[in-house]
Amino acid sequence: MATERLVVVGGDAAGMSAASQAKRRNPGLDIIVFERGSHTSYSA
Repeated sequence: MATERLVVVGGDAAGMSAASQAKRRNPGLDIIVFERGSHTSYSA
């Protein structure tokens, strides 16, 4: 069985908010985040 994955491009507040909402809806989801800079948002 294949694992569901979500790829988020951009680790700013909007990207992390989308990732956390998706994880709440589907706890088994694998999330991969791509961010160009050296920092990601963790406030979401």
